[in-house]
Amino acid sequence: MFKRKTGTTLLLTLLVALLLTAAPASAAPLLKQGSQGGDVWDLQYRLQVLGYYQQPLDGIFGPHTRQAVMQFQRNYGLAVDGIAGRQTWRMLKQVSVNREEMVLLARLVHAEARGEPYVGQVAVAAVVMNRLQSPQFPHTVKGIIFEPYAFTAVDDGQFWLAPDQTAYRAAYDAVRGWDPSGGALYYFNPAAATSRWIWSRPQIKQIGQHIFAR
Repeated sequence: MFKRKTGTTLLLTLLVALLLTAAPASAAPLLKQGSQGGDVWDLQYRLQVLGYYQQPLDGIFGPHTRQAVMQFQRNYGLAVDGIAGRQTWRMLKQVSVNREEMVLLARLVHAEARGEPYVGQVAVAAVVMNRLQSPQFPHTVKGIIFEPYAFTAVDDGQFWLAPDQTAYRAAYDAVRGWDPSGGALYYFNPAAATSRWIWSRPQIKQIGQHIFAR
């Protein structure tokens, strides 16, 4: 939820953002049948969350993983070669999350929307997923969540509360493609919002105490 930052809060948020962006991004691994290791496990996790991979996560790129990659490529208009190369990884990272990002997303849902109707919790997670596909925002879930001025719960520390199972389920549903927000990139509580800018955003709908906007 958008909020105005004080000097101390802004400094802390900028330090977090600096730490998150200091390390250079690693190149997307080229994975194909026969590959093994943690990158394959990450690939399988993302494909499993999206519903393409139905087998246990084992870190081994076998026939089932190849078929899942091919179905993903087919559905997203990519070259269907069964190889997880640069373009496949790029699309995967726009529409899915890894396990660490799922935890971050659940934390945000719990901190920002606990007590809201379930559909409102999914909508909060969907805003993050919508930002992930927008050129206006950072290109990772971590970068989006810790971006300065982004979310009240990060500023006041509630983000670090342990999320409950409802928050995880809402995060999962949003990653799987449910977007009750209607494509929103922002949301705010009209009873608490003081920013004129956030009120200027085109509003889509209200769910519970949050207004969702573009």
